[in-house]
Amino acid sequence: MTARAPRSAAALPPEQAGPLRRALTDSADVTVFVDGTAHRLPPEAQAAVVDLLARLSDGDAIQVTSVAELLTTSQAAELAGISHSYLRKLTDAGTLPVEYRGSHRRLRRSDVEEWLRSQLRRTDPSAPPAAREPEDPAAS
Repeated sequence: MTARAPRSAAALPPEQAGPLRRALTDSADVTVFVDGTAHRLPPEAQAAVVDLLARLSDGDAIQVTSVAELLTTSQAAELAGISHSYLRKLTDAGTLPVEYRGSHRRLRRSDVEEWLRSQLRRTDPSAPPAAREPEDPAAS
């Protein structure tokens, strides 16, 4: 798992911060352009971008970092549709990566989703994704 290093940006000079602040005051609708193509952001992403721009417009330096969503074993088991004890066996065997917070196991949502996709492909590669079920030997 590769973690991205945090990225920092210096405060904007007043001649750039002022127009940005005025634009954000008039509208919080943000459109992002990637290679000349406009992309409307989902509400959560838009809120994060507007917050970042507001901080820059206030003359603040910013630092951006990402945080992986960590699940408890109960949440991960529910997401995967398997028993809690089977999930613990998968973490003990190293099949699913686990992080410890004290004595508590935490799993990245992305790891659980990837394991689930691999199980679905393994059980019936020709079936549509919604029709496939993961294997849970503990449920037998």
